[in-house]
Amino acid sequence: MAANEGLPGELAVSPVELQPVAVRARGFSTWRFIARRLALGLLTLLCVSILIFALTHVLPSDPARAVIGQFAEPAQIAAVRKELGLDKSVPAQYVAWIGDAIRGDLGSSYQAKEPVTSLIGDRLLNSLTLLALVALFALPISIALGILAAKNREKGFDHAISMTTMWVSGLPEFVIGIALTLLIGGTVLDLFPSVNVTAPGESPLAHPDGLVLPVATLVLAVVPYLTRLVRASMIEAMDSSYVEMAHLKGVPGKYVLRRHAFRNAMVPMIQATGHTLIYLLGNVVVVEFLFNYPGLGQALANAVSSRDLPMIQGIALVFGAMFVLFNIIADMLTVYASPRLRTEG
Repeated sequence: MAANEGLPGELAVSPVELQPVAVRARGFSTWRFIARRLALGLLTLLCVSILIFALTHVLPSDPARAVIGQFAEPAQIAAVRKELGLDKSVPAQYVAWIGDAIRGDLGSSYQAKEPVTSLIGDRLLNSLTLLALVALFALPISIALGILAAKNREKGFDHAISMTTMWVSGLPEFVIGIALTLLIGGTVLDLFPSVNVTAPGESPLAHPDGLVLPVATLVLAVVPYLTRLVRASMIEAMDSSYVEMAHLKGVPGKYVLRRHAFRNAMVPMIQATGHTLIYLLGNVVVVEFLFNYPGLGQALANAVSSRDLPMIQGIALVFGAMFVLFNIIADMLTVYASPRLRTEG
């Protein structure tokens, strides 16, 4: 019977005619997931903004006194508070602040007397450059070590990798940074500068030697976690039934490892990479302050020490937005890499 023929009284439809409908249905489901995830991300960011504003207003200091000085008269402090809008209620201040933030205005710094957005623009780019370099080195190293450890399971190489990663993962970032500074930053071997000398407005890529220590510190901080996760994911994939079936069919081992095991182990790797970037955002403050790196972390530390409220709120909100963005990207890549999630209703 031809493809366009059917039983009497039935409407015959060919598979070719059904295919666009299926594609549209899957596309609609994917876009609906993206829209739902973006809406949830915006709601999360709104909650984060409320938390940031509330926490900065319970700090044990008066921003007006920090601006005008410790020995100012009460009348002068009251005038500054009115000028800064601090005399209004906290909910009214939040509504005004979040409204300006939505329009791209994060206020003006109390210390520099300049817009916060202009002050943190270059620093945001520097922090993203640092994160990109860390990911560029950490991901290939972790994947290679994890695959080799899984392939040589319960052998000498696997035991050595497991013990080393377990030991390094217990070290805080500042301990790793100090150790690298002592070893290759001038105390034992004077190979790389221990302090970054990037000038304001200058790209850190102009001084690549000053990037070695902060990048190496963060790479050593995240490689142990990613390596152990890649190893566990690969072992789970290699013990699965479809890999066993591929071996029984006579498929070469390298092809099975690359085409079947690694591709199916990618989903937890993607989620782990997203979580690692979020982890790096939280720890970049310590590393940037340690190596005098001109990023958002150092700017946040300086703003806290000077009680610069708009700078603290603006940088914290940018960090929150980056947290949400990395989570959304990781979720989307997970759905793209997993056929089962793509075809779920």
